Amino acid sequence: MPLEPLPLPGADLRLDPAWLPRAEADALLATLLRDLPWETHRIRLFGREVASPRLSLWIGDPGAVYRYSGTRFAPHPWPPALQALRTRLEAAAGGTFDSVLANLYRDGRDGMGWHSDDEPELGPRPLIASLSLGAARRFALKARAGDARLAFGLPHGSLLLMAGDTQRRYRHALPKTAKPVGPRVNLTFRRVRPP
Repeated sequence: MPLEPLPLPGADLRLDPAWLPRAEADALLATLLRDLPWETHRIRLFGREVASPRLSLWIGDPGAVYRYSGTRFAPHPWPPALQALRTRLEAAAGGTFDSVLANLYRDGRDGMGWHSDDEPELGPRPLIASLSLGAARRFALKARAGDARLAFGLPHGSLLLMAGDTQRRYRHALPKTAKPVGPRVNLTFRRVRPP
């Protein structure tokens, strides 16, 4: 199935709910859960430092340093499984990536609050390729100004592209849920520009 545009005014969103074949998605999820040295990132929220409600790992080319929530992250080297995937994602997205933020949501108690991926080093109109593995979770977007909203599920093996003015016009979140859900790994590929 090709990447289909999603209806949200002023955003450039495209989704393929089954981009990675099931067997390949299963194998990649198992490899990442087993092999990545997952970390609890400390982030700054409302003036204080707290543990983020998920496990993460910043991966990238040498020099792909990233800052968010008041913290500087130097990249871990690319594991072979993600290096090979990067080339395929670049072809699908029509852009290049030098880094990926891997997030592990252990269960429904882990989530991501409202935010935009609008750090200066991502540039004014970043291209972000988001690959979801594991338990399906609800992804939501809301306009920074106005009342435009959209929410949809991101199933195992799905690929979501966010480009253009999406980060400037919208915030997005992965809400926590009381429903029993298994682990989910999300990989957001991006390109970091020198400061």
